[in-house]
Amino acid sequence: MIGTSLKSQEEIVNNIGLLPNEFTPGNYVDGWTNFDFSFGRFFLNSAMVSLLTVIGNGISCLLAAYAFARLRFRLRGVWFAVMIGTLLLPGHVLIVPQYILFRSLGLVGGEWPYLPLLIPQFLATEAFFVFLMVQFMRGIPRELDEAAKIDGANAFGIFRHVILPLSRPALVTTAIFSFIWTWNDFFRQLVFLSDLEDYTVPVALTLFIDSTSQSAVGPMFAMSVLSLLPVFLFFVAFQRMLVEGINTSGLKG
Repeated sequence: MIGTSLKSQEEIVNNIGLLPNEFTPGNYVDGWTNFDFSFGRFFLNSAMVSLLTVIGNGISCLLAAYAFARLRFRLRGVWFAVMIGTLLLPGHVLIVPQYILFRSLGLVGGEWPYLPLLIPQFLATEAFFVFLMVQFMRGIPRELDEAAKIDGANAFGIFRHVILPLSRPALVTTAIFSFIWTWNDFFRQLVFLSDLEDYTVPVALTLFIDSTSQSAVGPMFAMSVLSLLPVFLFFVAFQRMLVEGINTSGLKG
């Protein structure tokens, strides 16, 4: 991808080698200024949607996981099985009823078109992250809960002072995967976003390919290279906590 981003349009077709014969760094300038506004607008849109998704998944999935892992209520096992069962449903099956629902609520194409992408994230709809956090919380000794109860803590106090501080590795894992999956998401964002200025990076990259005229392949690859940088940096910054969270090792020391 890096090599292609530095090739001219003619060389992309004729040169199948990894390295270009003649470097064309102008692809990055052309890609950044290809539209009426800079490509940075799409980066800002993706960053906003991704960060809000991280916040929504972190809060909602953590609360749902705490309820399944620590609280006792009727049919808890049944509801947990139903939640796990949603993992078997492909996202493409759910996109049509979601679109009909949000359109009936007047949220598609509204003043803030990102609501259909963000509302589900604040309602703990990501069963994978709930399951991940439940398994992590089950590794936290219940003796800590009992000690907090002796000190007068209620269910929320136990969550705030015991579970939340110890769940940081699972939270970081959720944040990393939420950010990467949302940043790379194409289909849902293509369905719900209709205006050019609201596009995110994955949707905007398709604008370089035009079936009726010449396609700007070099600038497209150049912007693709830049689109990988946030994901790469986000992963590098939190990779240690990511491994710790996936292992769900519980307490140490």
